Parts: sequence; structure tokens; C-alpha cells
Amino acid sequence: MTFGVRIPGIRTPGPFLLWNTPHVMFWTEREGVQVPSRFFTCPLTKENLPVMIPDLSPFFTRYEALVKSVDAVFAQVAGTHAECVKCHSGCSDCCHALFDLSLIEALYLNTRFKERFAYGAKRSAILTEAAAADRRITVLKRDYFRTMRDKGREVVTEEAANEAVHDVMEQVAHDRVRCPLLGPDDTCLMYEERPITCRLYGIPTEIEGKAHVCGKSGFLPGKPYPTVHLGKIQDRLDALSLDVQNAVQSRFKELHKVYVPVSMALLTNYDEKYLGIGPAPDPRKEF
Repeated sequence: MTFGVRIPGIRTPGPFLLWNTPHVMFWTEREGVQVPSRFFTCPLTKENLPVMIPDLSPFFTRYEALVKSVDAVFAQVAGTHAECVKCHSGCSDCCHALFDLSLIEALYLNTRFKERFAYGAKRSAILTEAAAADRRITVLKRDYFRTMRDKGREVVTEEAANEAVHDVMEQVAHDRVRCPLLGPDDTCLMYEERPITCRLYGIPTEIEGKAHVCGKSGFLPGKPYPTVHLGKIQDRLDALSLDVQNAVQSRFKELHKVYVPVSMALLTNYDEKYLGIGPAPDPRKEF
């Protein structure tokens, strides 16, 4: 009988070391157990060495520190304007809003989701809801693109261009899609891990000169209130995402600029292929 040692982290088929000789072993499943079926010698090169995702926990720790500071800001505003902040358990207005997550937020939510929900009926039900929400969001984004395209043909001044963008953003603010993490009792299934946008929804915010506040809050138009500048928070999220891109040595130089909704963050497999780790596969070669 011949024995080989499998290199950790490689998918089937994968390189083996057979008495210090590079081999490739194919596996098959028999009665629920994977067993080797056949192998052949191959050169162990840079291209077929296993690639693994580096430990992302240091970046998650930094992200959690940012979340903690965001929660402190919310608590401060809620403390000084308690009569205006109407957030309470069971209120799910923000859970139907459309927004995207930065790379670091998407990675964090995806990781914590897999930790919290093991394979089973509950996890499958959430992912089914995520798929349905993502299809709806895809249709909406396609419509936004078409609207911008059509308006762009009519735009002749910068003022008209800004007005066209404003009109689309107004449409985004009014469109509603239920978050797949919103439970049947209208409470969040991952409340402790919820994104930053969710954490700030109930107090006044501003981004690119446009103010926003929850329609159910008691903040009145035209009055001065403490306002969170989301652009500054977004800059920190973008910087964290870029650090992740550099840490994994991604070959995708724009990876840190990829934004996805919560639904896609749950559905995506953030593996080596998605993150662009290792050399690009040669489409002319087959294993």
C-alpha cells in the first residue's frame, strides 16, 4: 500500500507529496468517506501549489473598533435627543432600505453569517430570501441605469446632470426591498453584526451634501441637529477594504471598490478565486 500526505487547503484533485515526489491524487466518495481513487506524477509548480486566504481577523478587529465608535455616536445623539430617536425592537423601516456594503463589511457579514448559521433549514431559508431580494435589487439597479442613461442623453448642463442624479437617488430612497436577515417577527437575525448603515439609520446623516433622516423619527426639517458625516466613515471603510486587498495580494486592483447589497454578501463565496489570490488561471490549460 502506498501512502501520500495531502497539502492542507487544496481542493480535489490536489497535489500530494509521495515520499518527496510531487503527485496529483484524485478522490472519490464511498459510503460518505473520501478515499483516493488514482494518482499520477506531475511537476509541483507555482501554478498548482495550494493558495489560501490569509487570516482576516486583524481587519475584522479594526472594523469592529469602527463599529464601536459608530455605536457611541448613535448613543450620544440618542441621549441628547431621546424624543426624536424612535428606534425600537420590531421597527423595521431601515430593514427595507437599499444600500450597498464595502468589501470589508461584506466579508465580515459573510463570515459571521456562516459562523452563526450552520448548514440546515434556517440557513437555507435565509439564503432563499437573499436570492429573491437580490433578483429584485438587480431589476431595480437595471432600471436606475436605464434612467440615468436616458437622462444623460438630454443633459446639456452640469445643473441638469446633478438634477438627473438627484432624481435617481430619490427613487432609490423610495424603493423598498426586505432584508433577508429580517426575521418573521420583524427583528434582525444578526443584530449584533448588522452593517454600519443600519446602526445610523435613526439619526441625521449627511453624504455628499445631502441630508437624510428616518421618516419615522422626530427630527424636524430645518432645525439644527448633530449630524453624522457618512463620507468620513466611508473613507475609513474604503481604506480597510484596500488593506484587505493588499493583504491577500489580490490580482484584482479594483477589488476594494466592489460594493454589494446585503443579499449578495450572504450569497457570495469569498474564496481564493473571488478574491483573486494566486496566479490567474490559464484558460488554455486543463488540469
